[in-house]
Amino acid sequence: MTTTTTPQITLEEFLKLPESKPASEYIQGEIIQKPMPKGRHSRLQTKLSTTINQITEEKKIAYAFSELRCTFGSRSIVPDIAVFKWQNISFTPTGEVVDNFNIHPDWTIEILSPEQKPNKVIGNILHCLNYGCQLGWFIDPDDTTILIFLPEKQPELLQENDILPVLPGVELQITVGQIFNWLKMAG
Repeated sequence: MTTTTTPQITLEEFLKLPESKPASEYIQGEIIQKPMPKGRHSRLQTKLSTTINQITEEKKIAYAFSELRCTFGSRSIVPDIAVFKWQNISFTPTGEVVDNFNIHPDWTIEILSPEQKPNKVIGNILHCLNYGCQLGWFIDPDDTTILIFLPEKQPELLQENDILPVLPGVELQITVGQIFNWLKMAG
């Protein structure tokens, strides 16, 4: 994660800046650029988003967005996956999804990249929870564990055969081991 050392600007000024690639986040007056996703990160992000959407989109239960800017509570963050309950997604009069999401996700999923500082990433999950997010996953591909965050509960470290919690209404039963097995694509 690269921190850009610029004079502090306001959230409104940040939102007027052109988007960067990879995305930058606005946290406590700082602009922090996320690292470029690499193979394992991209595989987990794509497979998890697809799996959630296959279960939730047709029934209009929820939708998982990859790399969606969410601006709320004086931060503008870009979770790896931001899951919104269907009723919390805004649409245009023609039925298209809006571009700007000025609300917290209902479920935030972050996948740690080697260049990231874990506490910065966990800080974004906690920020989401403080504003009403119902669930956070912090996925660490290096030690094949997932740290679970629920409102007003201690974080819980899950591994191997532990079944992961999901949003109510999402009919997905998946273990930590199943998620990390997605990384094994050869053979």
